[in-house]
Amino acid sequence: MSDDLLTTFVDLLTSDFGVEAGEVTPDATFEALGLDSLDVVELTLALEDRTGVKLGDEDLEQVRTVGDAIAKVEERRA
Repeated sequence: MSDDLLTTFVDLLTSDFGVEAGEVTPDATFEALGLDSLDVVELTLALEDRTGVKLGDEDLEQVRTVGDAIAKVEERRA
């Protein structure tokens, strides 16, 4: 798992969604972080701006945790 991507998630979640940095771990679910489905879509768009990787609706259906999202971004980069 890329430390750079985890840092990107921490930055986005703390600055844009008010999540405490210490709460953002690979195992953290978006629900536990207080994000609803609209927030996840907004996070995905912000992530696309930062990484250049687009995640589609089918990708998001499989993403439940920060680690899942990082894995999907890494998969799309490959």
